Amino acid sequence: MEKHLDHIGVAVRNIEESIHFYENVLGATMIDRYRSEAIGVESEIAIMDVNGFRTELLMPTNNTTSPIARFIKQKGKGVHHVAYQVDDLDEAIKELEENGIRILEGSLRTNKHGRRLIYVNPADTEGTIVEYCDYPNQ
Repeated sequence: MEKHLDHIGVAVRNIEESIHFYENVLGATMIDRYRSEAIGVESEIAIMDVNGFRTELLMPTNNTTSPIARFIKQKGKGVHHVAYQVDDLDEAIKELEENGIRILEGSLRTNKHGRRLIYVNPADTEGTIVEYCDYPNQ
């Protein structure tokens, strides 16, 4: 199955400063900005486009339960995950399972843009958080 880089997720402490950098230094355009209080997300998200390449800026909204807050406490701010688009997420999950790769339990969801996604267990990727996603309605 083909995989293509979809976006990079970046954990930030101050989303305003990060947006300023992306817009004024990198020349990015903000595609969307929203807040998600869904369990396992609990973040403010700004989607930035730099010449066709997307970065999601992720700032925790709950410093005790947000996985982004946990990530920043453990590893500091910076690249949180790398997301790869697949043609069919269900088939990609089967392919992962056939290769002995686990997904993070409870990570399967659909975001507000209709992107279905899961996270691969970083224990199976040498510590990198990898997201697989598809866009079934596009």
